[in-house]
Amino acid sequence: MGTSTIGAAQSGSGQSDPGQWSNPLRDPRDKRLPRIAGPSGLVIFGVTGDLSRKKLMPAIYDLANRGLLPPGFALTGFARRDWADQDFGQVVYDAVRKYARTPFRQTVWDRLAEGFRFVPGSFDDDDAFDRLEHCVKELDRLRGTNGNHAFYLSIPPGAFPVVLKQLARSGLASQGGERWRRVVIEKPFGHDLKSAQELNTIVSDVFPEDSVFRIDHYLGKETVQNILAMRFANQLFEPIWNSHYVDSVQITMAEDIGLGGRAGYYDGIGAARDVIQNHLLQLLAFTAMEEPVSFSSNELRAEKIKVLNATKLVGPLDETTARGQYSGGWQGGERVRGLKEEEGFDPNSRTETFAAITCEVDTRRWAGVPFYLRTGKRLGRRVTEIAVIFKRAPHLPFDATMTEELGQNAFVVRVQPDEGVTMRFGSKVPGSQMEVRDVTMDFGYGTSFTEASPEAYERLILDVLLGEPSLFPVNEEVERSWQILDPVLEHWAAQESGPDPYPAGSWGPESANAMLARTGRTWRRP
Repeated sequence: MGTSTIGAAQSGSGQSDPGQWSNPLRDPRDKRLPRIAGPSGLVIFGVTGDLSRKKLMPAIYDLANRGLLPPGFALTGFARRDWADQDFGQVVYDAVRKYARTPFRQTVWDRLAEGFRFVPGSFDDDDAFDRLEHCVKELDRLRGTNGNHAFYLSIPPGAFPVVLKQLARSGLASQGGERWRRVVIEKPFGHDLKSAQELNTIVSDVFPEDSVFRIDHYLGKETVQNILAMRFANQLFEPIWNSHYVDSVQITMAEDIGLGGRAGYYDGIGAARDVIQNHLLQLLAFTAMEEPVSFSSNELRAEKIKVLNATKLVGPLDETTARGQYSGGWQGGERVRGLKEEEGFDPNSRTETFAAITCEVDTRRWAGVPFYLRTGKRLGRRVTEIAVIFKRAPHLPFDATMTEELGQNAFVVRVQPDEGVTMRFGSKVPGSQMEVRDVTMDFGYGTSFTEASPEAYERLILDVLLGEPSLFPVNEEVERSWQILDPVLEHWAAQESGPDPYPAGSWGPESANAMLARTGRTWRRP
């Protein structure tokens, strides 16, 4: 077929402009086909840290291995190390071989490694940022990144302002025309409402809101997004997803590890700031939100913000909140140290490693339903789940002995580690007597799908490069979350007594159990 014939075919289809040509075999509505990032590069500040080594570098390789990065993708590291580009490449190689999710392929690695660069320097070093600006321009020329660069701040929150100001001073943050610049900010975003607002102001002075990606890796997990699929794609759940049928909602993020080497960083932050303010309140918003008009970023955010604006604490806070610090004990068959014996931790610290609060979502759908949020370290096992607990049926045909072993129906979304969904309901025990007990129906991602779920950071890094902000909280969400949590932090700070001790391997202090017992409820054991 000659060139003129091809041109005539395109012209006949109404697409005579080659720039407007689209693949006739691809339906744009087909969401199974992945979106591949365009020409771009990523600069990581704090590239020597655990997050970068265990999550970011492997995620970048996995994206390349799946064919989702452009051929000329560039990765630049910035840190206080006297490294050459080759040294940085070896660090990335070691991280990828140890932590990558997908198999190692030499051809993929060789192509990716061509775009590695390293710039040594400290955050207050003007010369280092000028060298970084020069490096970025060189990558545009050599790798074809077209001026499109994202800056990942994998650094302590206290360093955010100085790095942002350096990005502005050096011209690295400037964008225009087809060229984009974006910034990725890790939590915690501030330590209270006032500091969050101050940080938002600094960020907004350097980057427009649509170029700011506040990363919450929980929102990148497949099962968190599955909450929306379960609720809005199925007629089965939505009619009973309200206060007429739901008794309470429990959102739990439990870790079985202690602080270890992070004790110095963690002191003064605590479990509530570290987890409840961002992860758990975001999970609450996904659970309680109304159906959006579409899954566009603006519509999703609008519905989440409505939920957060309607969320309020339940008082009195002495009875509806709990906090604790883990003490020494046995966990996983070995003796572990208590918090105050951890290296680098102040033995007089009042920083909590367990926190639980009670919220209500004051909307027509959820009025009167308590949302219990809890998180802690050195708990019974590592698990994150959302449990929707339903009210008891009247049981009119049954006498007490028939249902004495029957609990409450529950719909449980397991976010990690065993991703899936469990439904708990009553069923008759085989035999001549009418006896009803709890049984479970289980769906697991690992057994139901042949395709493995990508790591959360894969999804989120790709979304940053694509400019897709659906899974990243905006200013208003961050500030509203602090407005919800701040009264609890102030209440705890004003108390003379500190956090209640709880033994390692348990499920938190007794005050947390008492918090639910006052309303005749108990915590679900994950």
